[in-house]
Amino acid sequence: MERVTFTAVFQELTAEEGGGYHAYVEELPGAITQGDTLNEARDNLADAIREILLAHRELAAEESGAHVVIREPISVASA
Repeated sequence: MERVTFTAVFQELTAEEGGGYHAYVEELPGAITQGDTLNEARDNLADAIREILLAHRELAAEESGAHVVIREPISVASA
């Protein structure tokens, strides 16, 4: 399995906000989570990314139906 690098953003929450960390991925809408500690937020974000990518892959397979589909790796330079 190939590895892809995303930008993870972690925001420390104040005590008034409940503490812990809010986490999201800039390049992947919907990859949002939280954790009581930074490490927990990191682990939760990695899980969220895997789940979103898996869901997108399954949806694409369903939508392709009986069509012939070509899948291949693609690399792009980040902005």
